[in-house]
Formats: sequence, structure tokens, C-alpha cells
Amino acid sequence: QVQLMESGGGLVQPGGSLRLSCAASGFTFTSATMRWYRQATGKEREFIALISSAGDITSYAGSVKGRFTISRNNAKMTVYLQMNSLKPEDTAVYFCNVIRASRNNWGQGTQVTVSS
Repeated sequence: QVQLMESGGGLVQPGGSLRLSCAASGFTFTSATMRWYRQATGKEREFIALISSAGDITSYAGSVKGRFTISRNNAKMTVYLQMNSLKPEDTAVYFCNVIRASRNNWGQGTQVTVSS
């Protein structure tokens, strides 16, 4: 079955950087568009970024464009989210997502806290 495992979250000061990873298994990774979402406490889950199966097409939410970069390593079946210039409003649980057979699949999430 589809498995997604996020890692790399933590506590960082405003202006700092983190790189999140999402290790995937149970599906054909090389044919899958991958997405990152986040959910802050008391708010709905929101789309952050996506990357096409070949890695040649990316798209970002306006709130993170220019600060976050999504990438993937198909040989390692891993997708990454490089987050720079972090702000307190980036504090959230970050989730990896893939749609297979019209079904959303999610990892357990990784907490990112931006605070001084």
C-alpha cells in the first residue's frame, strides 16, 4: 500500500531554513505528481507546492513562492521541500501527498515551528 513518511521538521528562528523530506513506497513513484501541504492549528489544510513526475514542472502557493523549493530524487523515491526565510506564519504540520486511483494519500506529517 501507499506509504509516505515525512521528516526534517523542528524548531527554527525566523529567517532560518529547514529541509523536509518525504520517503515514499508502495506505488510507482516515477509516475506520480507529488505535493506538499501544511495545516496550522485551527486552520484548514492548505496546498504548498507540487512537482511533476519528471521533476520538470513545479507550482507553489503564493504565500511561499520565492522562499520554498520543491524537488525530488526518483532513484531514492523521495520528495523534498527546502524552506528558506521562514516566518512565524509558516508554523504548521507539513504533509506529503500523492493521489493514486483517485484517492488522496497522506503521511503522518512533520511539525515545523518558527519562533524566536
